[in-house]
Amino acid sequence: MTSKSTYVLIHGGGDVGWSWHLVADELRGRGHEVLTPDLPGDESATFTDYADAVIDAVGNQNDVIVVGHSFGGYTAPMVADRLAAKQLVLVAAMIPAPGESPADWGRNTGYTEAVKAQAALDGGLTGSDDPYVGFLHDVPRELADEAMRRSREHPSPAGRTEPWPMRAWPDTPTRFVLCTEDRCFPPDFLRKLAIERLGVTPDEIAASHCVSLSRPTELAELLDGYAASPDSGAGDSGGSARSA
Repeated sequence: MTSKSTYVLIHGGGDVGWSWHLVADELRGRGHEVLTPDLPGDESATFTDYADAVIDAVGNQNDVIVVGHSFGGYTAPMVADRLAAKQLVLVAAMIPAPGESPADWGRNTGYTEAVKAQAALDGGLTGSDDPYVGFLHDVPRELADEAMRRSREHPSPAGRTEPWPMRAWPDTPTRFVLCTEDRCFPPDFLRKLAIERLGVTPDEIAASHCVSLSRPTELAELLDGYAASPDSGAGDSGGSARSA
């Protein structure tokens, strides 16, 4: 039987904690505690501000598993490190290297070229400016509409240009969940990046970038399974994201 854990689910850019509500319900149904904080919307908010907000929400909870989606890949490692988390899980997320700002991430990782290459293959679906095409294409329309109503300007201008303040990836067992129908971060690109920067072979779900809304049961099953094997995932070995 899976032991009870506290899942801290960190949303991505443009999102709020609501984006996790279906996954949260699934995990609570499996006996876990779940927190889905909204990150600060202040235009001057930094990565430290984001991490502080999450840590304040966690309080005295134990056996924490930190999960970051998309842009949450910048905040989640900081939170995991400060909380000495049991595990860190990245879901269709950015994987920063020490000192690397989000503005530089696309160039440094080859993301921009990967989007162009995939768009040439799928007729421009990947990288589409239409959020219903590029992000929410497999999300039920009612949920997709609600997600759009709740969207906001996030991260802050400061958060887009600030160098990632960590000197190395945290010494926390790390997992990566890849979405095979992701039109924001091409799957082949993320699969390679997870191996290069984390030494992790991703687990995969047939879903869009917004997997927490389109495949919440499948995602919750993966997360619940991780709680049963906390020592799995990346160890001390890995790529550039692990070095200062």
